[in-house]
Formats: sequence, C-alpha cells, structure tokens
Amino acid sequence: MKLITFCLAASLSVNVFALDIHAEDRYEDELIKTIDSLSQQQLDPALTRIEKLVNENPKFKLAQLIYADLLIAKAQPLNEFGARAKATPKALNELRSEAKQRWSHYISPPNKKLIPASIIKLSDKTDYAVIVELDHSRLYIFKNDNGVPKLVKDYYATIGKKGADKYVEGDNKTPIGVYNVTRFIADNKLPDLYGTGAFPIDYPNTWDKRLGKTGHGIWLHGTPTSTYSRPPLSSEGCVALSNDDFTNLRSFVDVRRSPVVITKKINWLSTEDWLEQQKNNTALLNNWVKDWESLDSQRYLSHYSKEKFRSGRKNYRWWSNHKTKVNANKSFINIKLNDVSIFRYPGVENMLEFSFQQDYRSNNYSKVGNKRLYWQRNKDQQWQIIYEGPA
Repeated sequence: MKLITFCLAASLSVNVFALDIHAEDRYEDELIKTIDSLSQQQLDPALTRIEKLVNENPKFKLAQLIYADLLIAKAQPLNEFGARAKATPKALNELRSEAKQRWSHYISPPNKKLIPASIIKLSDKTDYAVIVELDHSRLYIFKNDNGVPKLVKDYYATIGKKGADKYVEGDNKTPIGVYNVTRFIADNKLPDLYGTGAFPIDYPNTWDKRLGKTGHGIWLHGTPTSTYSRPPLSSEGCVALSNDDFTNLRSFVDVRRSPVVITKKINWLSTEDWLEQQKNNTALLNNWVKDWESLDSQRYLSHYSKEKFRSGRKNYRWWSNHKTKVNANKSFINIKLNDVSIFRYPGVENMLEFSFQQDYRSNNYSKVGNKRLYWQRNKDQQWQIIYEGPA
C-alpha cells in the first residue's frame, strides 16, 4: 500500500497530502479524490472509489490505469506507476503526464480572488471570456461580473503535440494570442475526432499575419467517442476537452462575442493591482481620443510609433501625411468609443490589444465601425500604437 502511494507520488512529481477537493468535472473529481485517499494510505476506499468511476466511465483511460495498479497492489508490490499496464511506453508516459497535469492543478489551484493580468477590460456586451493556460493543460471560464472578470469554471484541456506558439501550418503547435470564436459546428457535421462539436477561432489573427504565421483550422472541440480524454500533448494544434466539458463550455461561449486568450502561463493580479492596470491602460485610449479631437496633428501622431507602425501596407510616413491632410479640412472631430475590450497580449513583451466600436463624426465625414489597435511600450517606456485597423 505504501509502495503504490510512493510510486504514484513520484510519477506526479508532487507531495501528496489531504485536500479539500471539488473539481468541475465529476469524473476528474473522483479521480483526484482517489489519489488523495492514496496519499493518506487509504487503499480500500481508494479502490472502491476508482472501481465505481471506471464502471461509470470505462472510457477514462487514466482511471483504468490507476484501477489496474490498485488491484495488483493488493496482491503484490509495485515499483512503478503503471508498471503492469499493457499500454506502449509512449501511451503510458502520456497517461502519466495527464495524471500529473490534473493533480498539479488541484494541489496549486488558482486563487479565485485574483484576476488574470491578460484581461484588462471586457466589453459590456461580453458575458464570458475564455483563457487557455497551455503550460498547465487548463481552460478557464471568466464571467464579466459588472466589469470584473470572475473565475467560474475550469477544465482539463489537451493542446498541440509539439506544445505552444504555432508559427507555420502543420507544426502541430497551439497558437498564443487573443482570438475570437467565429462559429459553432455541430457534431453531426464533423468527423468523430472532434466529439460533440467545435468552436473555430480566428487564427491567424491580424497580429499573426503581420508576423507571417500560417495555418488554419484551430478549434476548441470535443473528444472522439472511443475515449473520455486525451493526453496533454496530442492534438494537431487545437484545444480539446472531454465531450462532457465541451458540452458545458457551449453554455458560456457566445459566437463573435467571447474572447479566447491562449497563453503559456497566467499572471494573476490582486483586485487592487488589476484596477490600477485598467485605469492606466484606459487612460492611454482616452488620451488618444482627446488628442485626435483636438485637431492638433502632432499631438495625435505622437501616439504612433515611427519605427513600428503599420496599417496593412501603410507605414508611419504614409499615415502621418494622410492624417495631417485630413485634419486640415476639419472644423471639429467628435469620437465616441463603445464596447471597449482591452487585453495584455500574451507571448509578446509589453503589448496591448484594444478593440471597440468607433463612432466618428466631423464636419464633413461620419462613420461607425469596429476597430482594433495594438500598442507596444518602446525603449523609452512610452506606449505607442504599432497597428490600427478594422476589428
């Protein structure tokens, strides 16, 4: 009994101890409670719990592996987690990785009082946001609670076989960035690989294209009917959930309204620090609007990077000449911004993404449209716009 507990703990590379456990996924909940029972040298309760789990969900391969170990442990000592399994070494290592990721999440769960730094502001029309944390194989759902992101759900997730930061088509990596769900595809229109449905996201986005990234078909989706869950690194770049979890996810995702932030690791902030960050970043946007409305072209253009600004094929020089000529014919400019969302862009040092609906009115031209801005901090620690274009 002590030996199997030791083997399991060694495989997970964690210190086991009693926990107040409650997972969003009831099958994961039972699995974690089984491991917790083992950590307390309670073999019989652990065996009873895992036996019930595999009877209810025989497709849960990790649960089957632990069940087999527990049965063998009652008759003979084990010197390795999964040592008697019939799986190939590759499959066995994948199951160990899944166990480690699931267990690690529950010994170090996120503090629900903290807020991810990447979500600076959510539009009033956004009810929920999704963050995928690649290093921890986890998908989080945040509710827009009167402007403050609140963690409400989280699920184990599978990502690309080659890990993070997709760059070229076929590299089997999951992209890093800020994306939007473009549509929902029902299971009856999909191969079995995608399970109970799929949410395609808009990879490659504007920033990806600027960097020359290629590829397509990055989705959030379910799992083949032959299995309950997949190993942490096993997709071709998509983010895959169990079919039960994907079905739950559907109730939170609003097509074209729910942002999907994909990052290697979440940086968590206290509410106080998060509010200060939001205040400072909102001021950037407000000052840009104020200087645009002033009709002072130099003040307005000071917000743009001379070296890095691009809008399609247009560089700063073109933009400066164009805006100076346009402003010369204006007697007034009034701008209102609605549905503002702000994100700290993952995977890029000191970069922000702003998206909003812009209501532009002047003496000779008016237009309402959706816009996106990328800002980056320069070597002098000044935030400047490096991209402006349609959202």
